[in-house]
Amino acid sequence: MKPVLALVGRPNVGKSTLFNRMTKSRDAIVADFAGLTRDRHYGNARHGKLEFIAIDTGGFEPTAESGIYMEMAKQTRQAVAEADVVIFVVDARGGLTAQDHEIAKYLRKLGKPTVLAANKAEGMTEGAQVSEFYELGLGEVHPISAAHGQGIRSLLDVAFEPLHLTEDDDNAEEAEIGVIKLAVAGRPNVGKSTLINTWLGEERLVAFDMPGTTRDAISIPFERGGQKFELIDTAGLRRKGRVFEAIEKFSVVKTLQAIESANVVLLLLDATQGVTDQDAHIAGYILESGRAVVLAINKWDAVDSYQREQLLRQIETRLVFLKFAKMHFISAIKRQGLGPLWGAVAEAYRSANIKMSTPILTRLLLEAVAFQSPKRAGMFRPKLRYAHQGGMNPPVIVVHGNSLEHVTEAYKRFLEGRFRKEFNLVGTPLRIEMKTSKNPYTDKDSD
Repeated sequence: MKPVLALVGRPNVGKSTLFNRMTKSRDAIVADFAGLTRDRHYGNARHGKLEFIAIDTGGFEPTAESGIYMEMAKQTRQAVAEADVVIFVVDARGGLTAQDHEIAKYLRKLGKPTVLAANKAEGMTEGAQVSEFYELGLGEVHPISAAHGQGIRSLLDVAFEPLHLTEDDDNAEEAEIGVIKLAVAGRPNVGKSTLINTWLGEERLVAFDMPGTTRDAISIPFERGGQKFELIDTAGLRRKGRVFEAIEKFSVVKTLQAIESANVVLLLLDATQGVTDQDAHIAGYILESGRAVVLAINKWDAVDSYQREQLLRQIETRLVFLKFAKMHFISAIKRQGLGPLWGAVAEAYRSANIKMSTPILTRLLLEAVAFQSPKRAGMFRPKLRYAHQGGMNPPVIVVHGNSLEHVTEAYKRFLEGRFRKEFNLVGTPLRIEMKTSKNPYTDKDSD
């Protein structure tokens, strides 16, 4: 699973600027949940070959006892609890403050790996303005400039050093062949715990719990109809004696990591609440991760025909990017509509891991071009020559030809529809990449 890095510090020290620098400011925010959080954002980031989740927090006042600052302090504590390593950001130009001392005291007490970053240090020598931060008792002070990108790489080198990560970490949890890893994702109180408890109670085939990582991810192996599954906990499953209890404890980090670890994600919506911003954020992250997905609308029995019609309209507009996913209407508490979910999960898994032969892909491509040619762009008309599979989970189709940079998104969707129909791809994203052949005469020197 991806390591988690939290940025903490008092207000206006440059945490958000550093967060944007790490996530490269490209639609990196994947969870900005109104009501649940206040100035707390999650994003995907990369350091060399290492991918990690960064958390940006609001201004931290550990001693706040009321009002918005107390709420922000709660959110920061939650971020620190979820993190593997903490970067404590201070203001090199503003100097050391009493609030910095309070935050340092809190972090020292936790004993979690912490790196001290003195931001806004551009153009400064490591004099008294930086040296005074050694008083915080958190070891080496690392001068950086988030705005100018100075010192960020070496800061991250130091931050991840205590975790002893290796390139083989991604393969540490090799899945058993034929086992479908299934994550149940959704916002709080949509019925994840009820659904999981129903499954575990019905199947009677739970073997054991596997402690997955230091972040307490738990996976539950079970079997249904001869198919083995591995349920990845996003709802806070904990073992109590010989019985599993599901506790509705929402953790954004656990949800993101579970999605990354899964083969298929079951996205659970609440029919009584409609499609919220949180639902759309989680759905967007599933799509970005390339995971196969099944959509389940829970509490369908609790809404009338008008509410059902409104909900379906919301799904069509707000989750239009998941139109490839099968939709099921269920009631976890009444155990209605749960059986077909397993077939949909297996079908999505098959689609995500399908093997497509080059001759068939090329034939489909040429048939599509004969039926409808891509639009001409100025003097050029894209020429699509052949296609082959470039990856699985999600499936990737690479199209080769000339002037393919002029192929429109609409035409790519047209091709996607033809490929999906032929291979019966359901519940998985399908990515189409265009690869233009290089003109051998372009770089020749004229005599």
